[in-house]
Amino acid sequence: MKQHQERYTLLCEHLTRRGIDVDAVKAKLKAQVIELPSWAVGNSGTRYGTFVDKGAAVTVWDRIDDCAEIQRCLGITPRMATHVCWDKTDDGNYIPVKQYAEEKGLQLGTLHPNTFSGQEFRFGSMCSPLEDVREQTRAHFEDCVRICRELDCKTIGMWVADGTNYPGQDHLRERKHRLYDGLKYLYDAMDEDMTLLLEYKPFEPFFYTTDVSDWGISHLMCTKLGERAKVLVDLGHHLPGVNVEHIIATLLDEGRLGGFHFNNHKYADDDLILGTVNPMEIYMIFKEIVDAETEGIPTAITYMLDQSHNIENSIEGIIYSVMNIQTAYAKALIIDRHALKESQTAHDTIMSNKLLMEAFETDVQPLIEQVRIELGLSCINPLLNYRSGGHQAHIEATRGAGALTLGGGC
Repeated sequence: MKQHQERYTLLCEHLTRRGIDVDAVKAKLKAQVIELPSWAVGNSGTRYGTFVDKGAAVTVWDRIDDCAEIQRCLGITPRMATHVCWDKTDDGNYIPVKQYAEEKGLQLGTLHPNTFSGQEFRFGSMCSPLEDVREQTRAHFEDCVRICRELDCKTIGMWVADGTNYPGQDHLRERKHRLYDGLKYLYDAMDEDMTLLLEYKPFEPFFYTTDVSDWGISHLMCTKLGERAKVLVDLGHHLPGVNVEHIIATLLDEGRLGGFHFNNHKYADDDLILGTVNPMEIYMIFKEIVDAETEGIPTAITYMLDQSHNIENSIEGIIYSVMNIQTAYAKALIIDRHALKESQTAHDTIMSNKLLMEAFETDVQPLIEQVRIELGLSCINPLLNYRSGGHQAHIEATRGAGALTLGGGC
């Protein structure tokens, strides 16, 4: 602890000399909230198979227990995002799930409808050319709104998996009309205090067209729907080379950035641990968000992890990801924005970039460790906290090793 205090004191002195309000930065870090996806703590895999971890969550009760343990270690993950197909009792009840989560100190966050898991979705859900499938999807949307009311959930995260595989398979403009009609049905059914987050993805599970393929389509639909519809950015849902932080800046300026699904990718939707491939990108995304907040632009954003832990321990992978989020956010908060504005005004390209890199290269761990102390965590290193806490040994001894099956519809 003495070593931590010395490092923290030196960092505070360094930041203060640069005109950074350390207490304000700590307040922002303490207020940060990252939603945990219930499905991420189970065994997940690829289309080629799943590597099964002993003790991985199988039931909804397991998932709540694991998310509560993650919150114990991190202190900024008090919400568990849910999926309508997977996070309910065997008899289809959601209330006991909410009650058990509250007993464990968790709230239930974003609710995710089902438009991809089920045989009926062979040709899509709301964009399907089959009227009976579209009607079934609309009925499902009504049920989702009912579940939101039961769970006191205010956010619906919509990933539209619809698309086509072959040229000529369907009428593309008609699919666009069906997409809007389906989203409008859900939007109109939602309560006035609910927000719709519309995700996008360039390909998969369909490979010729995807009905919500990029941020432009999502933004178009959200604009047509109304103010309670926002764009959801999944960091893995971009083709190689896309400048995601530029998209973020545009959506912020338009008032349409509503949420994030955090992960990392190298080629496509790799769903790797956040910050392991391109930590600079995460930093630059937070830089744009902090810039917007500083300039008075509203930033009511829902942050959530959405990763596939294929070879690593899922709980540790999640903890590590949130630690990387904290690091990127802290670095974005300590940018000397006054000096940056001066260098930009002077068209000093080199100095402008250097100021960003100085913040990025600053070791902010003493600051984050101090935040964890002030949050009352028992250990300043969340990974070591988890490994020494006994949870992994307990779940390996008490749970089976069966793979979590996330398919077959609701």
